[in-house]
Amino acid sequence: MAFDAGMLACTLAEIRKTALGARIEKVYQPERDEILLQMRSFEGGRRLLINAGSGNPRIGFSEIPKENPQNPPMFCMLLRKYLQGAKLSEITQVSFDRIVYMGFDTRDEMGFECRRYLIAELMGKYSNLIFADGEKKIITALRTSDFSLDSVRQLLPGMTYMPPATQGKDDPLVLTEEHFRKMLAEAPMERSCDKFLVGSLMGISPAVAREIVYRATGHTDTPLQYCFFEDIWRELVAVCDRIRNGLFDPCLILDGETPVEYSFLPLTQYGSMECRSFEGAGKLLDAWFGTRDRQTRVHQRAADILRLVTNAEARIRRKLDAQKAELAECEKGTDYKKMGDLITANIYRLSRGDRVAEFEDYESMREDGSFDILRVELDSRLTPAVNAQRYYKKYSKAKTAKVELTKQLALGEAELAYLDSVLEALRCAETPADLLEIRDELYRSGYASRMKTYTAHKAHNPVVMQFTTPDGMRVLCGKNNVQNEYITHRLADKQDYWFHAKQVPGSHVLLVTEGREPTDLDFTTAAEIAAHYSKAEGANIAVDYTLAKHVKKPAGGKPGMVIYHTNWTAYVTPNGEKIAALRC
Repeated sequence: MAFDAGMLACTLAEIRKTALGARIEKVYQPERDEILLQMRSFEGGRRLLINAGSGNPRIGFSEIPKENPQNPPMFCMLLRKYLQGAKLSEITQVSFDRIVYMGFDTRDEMGFECRRYLIAELMGKYSNLIFADGEKKIITALRTSDFSLDSVRQLLPGMTYMPPATQGKDDPLVLTEEHFRKMLAEAPMERSCDKFLVGSLMGISPAVAREIVYRATGHTDTPLQYCFFEDIWRELVAVCDRIRNGLFDPCLILDGETPVEYSFLPLTQYGSMECRSFEGAGKLLDAWFGTRDRQTRVHQRAADILRLVTNAEARIRRKLDAQKAELAECEKGTDYKKMGDLITANIYRLSRGDRVAEFEDYESMREDGSFDILRVELDSRLTPAVNAQRYYKKYSKAKTAKVELTKQLALGEAELAYLDSVLEALRCAETPADLLEIRDELYRSGYASRMKTYTAHKAHNPVVMQFTTPDGMRVLCGKNNVQNEYITHRLADKQDYWFHAKQVPGSHVLLVTEGREPTDLDFTTAAEIAAHYSKAEGANIAVDYTLAKHVKKPAGGKPGMVIYHTNWTAYVTPNGEKIAALRC
């Protein structure tokens, strides 16, 4: 779902209600295309997130923690210079488009009162942030453009800001019944009504268009020829009245625990799926974009790690396939020994120059006393005795190769399991520091030759995830193998309890007892956290747990690899929202 103009109106209504008049305390730029304004008003401290990225553009309050770079970009430094201490005095949506004017009352370099504007254009790949003075003259922009990039609209310092063209679409908030009737009459009748609404009206997303058509006709893809004008107009007016009057009801459609869609009004088109309402637009956007943002950022920053691990995994799998084929050949070793024995037993019947010999296989005697005939190929250049020795050597080579190949296969399977744990760590990574730890781990694990641009960093204490159980006990959870080792072998006391999903890659989880006896709920919560942060899926996930003193690292083992023999097993079904609420 796109962040449409209706959703923008919903978020701006929340901002006006709680943050108009708030002062800007701090300005952060956690990502290249994202600004975070820390503000304080009579309602308390709030954080306003403005994302101008091509993937997830939006504006709204956010409670998701963000890690800020040590060296802020120039755009962030300029905003700090002009906006820190400023008061948010105006926030306006341009027409029914995805453009926001945020006016700030502040003082200029001479100390005189003035107004500055931060303009957010939240339009997919064309999203941008522009900072302008009181006359909308551009001071700077997140992405500037000149005639070489855009022949229609330029964004350069010193130019007066002009909003982008409307692409010939009509504003539904000022649309008249007569004009809409004319638009409908001129449209191709075979066209679906929802696509007509999206293509003709500005600010309407496909989900909202389908909802209008569904409420009017009972279907989401009804063609125009089967739609009654009065029904479509009635539902369109109802949606527009909601926006005009500020009657927003932010909701999220869930298929199980998977978010499917979100909107500023209840969506009835999804039938039996859960429609969950939220108190404010900010909480809804956090629920929808939180995981997506993290996955997108991690994917962008970890592209080199992902490429290295997947290439290594493919290389090891090819090697294992070749070794398994060789091992299958080694199974013929007993046949080679049998051939050597038959040649030795019948050596008196053979002579140099024989190419083939046929012997009775005495191990295959039938009930009637007959035997199978075994055909043995000989090298005509060699004596029978040397031919026998040749088969014995093949048998000895196959026997040795079988032992070595079995060892190599075990090592290859262990390497695959390790790489699988690294991929799971990438899935759990949340910050650049987590990715740095994974890079350092791979570097120290022997992948230095494939990481030519990486240099090892000084070891530091990792920052692990922390949770508090409903009964007040602390739970530690690692996001990668470096953190797992730190938790298990550095932080764990011998009376703490250690948890890990059974036989799948996942996080090491430590229930810190501090001399107390955990309750059943403490054990269950820790097991659910271990199941949630693992590769296991579904219900009734098996989780092993034991006292931390029983967990050991094998000699020469890869980071995060442990062994244990004394343990219990719990079966739990984790709930992501419940676990997120327990995080400190």
